[in-house]
Parts: sequence; C-alpha cells; structure tokens
Amino acid sequence: MSAPPRWLVLANLWSVYLVWGSTYLAIRVAVETIPPFVGAGVRFVIAGLIVAAFLQARGRLALGSLVPEQLVASAVVGTLLLLGGNGLVMAAEQTVPSGLAALVVASVPLWVVVLRTLDGQRVSRTTLASIPVGLVGVAILVLPRAEGGLATLAGPLLLIVASICWATGSFYSQRLPLPRDPLVSTSLQMLFGGIFLSLSGVLLGEVGLIQQAEISTASALALGYLVVFGSLVGFTAYTWLLHHAPVSTVATYAYVNPVIAVFLGWALLSEDVTAAILAGAAVIVASVAFVVRQETLARPRIPAPDVEAGTPGPAAARG
Repeated sequence: MSAPPRWLVLANLWSVYLVWGSTYLAIRVAVETIPPFVGAGVRFVIAGLIVAAFLQARGRLALGSLVPEQLVASAVVGTLLLLGGNGLVMAAEQTVPSGLAALVVASVPLWVVVLRTLDGQRVSRTTLASIPVGLVGVAILVLPRAEGGLATLAGPLLLIVASICWATGSFYSQRLPLPRDPLVSTSLQMLFGGIFLSLSGVLLGEVGLIQQAEISTASALALGYLVVFGSLVGFTAYTWLLHHAPVSTVATYAYVNPVIAVFLGWALLSEDVTAAILAGAAVIVASVAFVVRQETLARPRIPAPDVEAGTPGPAAARG
C-alpha cells in the first residue's frame, strides 16, 4: 500500500488535535443548561446508534455472532470509560474551567503506567520516575482550589477519579475479550455506557431538572458538536491515522490536546490562565510527553483513545 500524501496525514492529525482539544470547551458549554449524566448518556447513545447503523449497512454487525463474554466486556469497559470517565468530567465541568479539566485528565497515561506497574508488568525506571513528577503537576493545579473548601475542591477531585476510571478502562480494554472489530467494540461501549449514564442521571433526579430548566441553544449545539465531531469525526480521523502514520506521530495527541483546550478556554470562554495553571500544565505535559515517547518506543502500538474526552483506551471515551 502506497504512503498517503503528507497533507492528508497532517489534515487528519490536526482534526484530532482540534476536535478532541475542543471537546472540553463543548462540555463546559453543554453543562450550562443540560444535566451532565443525562446529557452524556444522550450523546453516546446517539453516537453508538449511528456507528451501529453504519456497520449494519456494511454488513459488519452481526449481534448473533457475539458471545456473552464480549458483551460483558464491552459493558465493563464502556462503563469505566464513559460513566466513570466522561460522565464525571461532565459533572466536574459544571464548576471547573474547561482548560483545567483537560490538564487534569491529561494525566491518564500516567495512571495507566501505575496500573501496569501494580499488575507486575515491566516498566522502565525512567518511565516510573516521570510518574511522581506528573502527579506533582496535578497537585499544582488542584491544591489552590482547596482554599475554598470542599465545594471548590469537589470538581478537581471528580476529575482525578475520572482520570483513574479512564485509565482503568483503557488498561482492561487490552485484557478483556472485546469484539475483534474495533468499530463494533466502540459502538457497543457507547451504547452500554450511554445507557448507564442515562440511568445514573435518572437516579440522580436529572430528568426533573431538565423539565424545570430551559435548555439553551448554545448547550444544545454543544451537545450536537460532541456527538458529531467529538464522537464520530475525531474517531474516524484517529482510526485512519493509526493505519497510515507512525505511532510516534499519532501519540502526540496525548499532550497536544490539553494545550489546545487551555487556549480555547482562554480565547472563547475567557477562562483565567494563572501562573499555577501554567506551571502545572508545563509539568504534566512534559511528563506525559516523556511517558508517551518511552511507551511508543518500547511497544509496537498504542491503544486507541476514547472519542473523549480524551488518553489511551477505546476511542469511545474521548472528552
């Protein structure tokens, strides 16, 4: 197969940079008037159905051929990535600026290395050394908000839990018996995750909030953007890149996305970029860049990220 033209690789790479970098801003706008778990549930159910319809039209979706273990694995990974990961990010961004959210979530590759270490896998000392450095960056971002008490600290803590859920889902996506077709796997994860997100929203009383609130046009458009661009366009570009570009090039999304998110939050939502945010961003981005480079050199491929939000792991979970 001949190599694609360089402009096409760059076009897809910048699509991933801009689309996934912008999902945090879109989430921030969406949750202004849309409850987070119901909103995320609607997003992923719609996106999952669109992918399923595409697969059905191509003759690639045969539910009868899936064994129960694959369905359970899809439900587990989808729940970790979308309910625990994306859902908590949506909830956190009700009070946390989008740029700060993106920077905390950028720590996901660090948590993946922690999980690999706890699992007994061999990890280089240089990679391990970068983990505490990156977590110091997270602390630099989070600790200043502790001055306002639990009310202001709750959002950043949710982001840390979301990052760990994303990392856990990413880690187990490589070990559980998911469907072989990555699009089938992604569609099922979106559907299971979307259903569990919606149920969580119902249990938390979000349906009543929707009935009492007036959903703004901006929030509705932001949610539509997350469905079409965050969950579909970004994933398509990323999947294409995995097959046509060096993994070291594709992996740069992990530390470019948060930089774009911070810039967009500052430029479009007038979010503050303080000295602490710049310091924390520098530490996290540098440590994540180092870890990603070490991992891509040591391993032949990288796992696909979530369509979120996102981070290594199935692409359904990006921001």
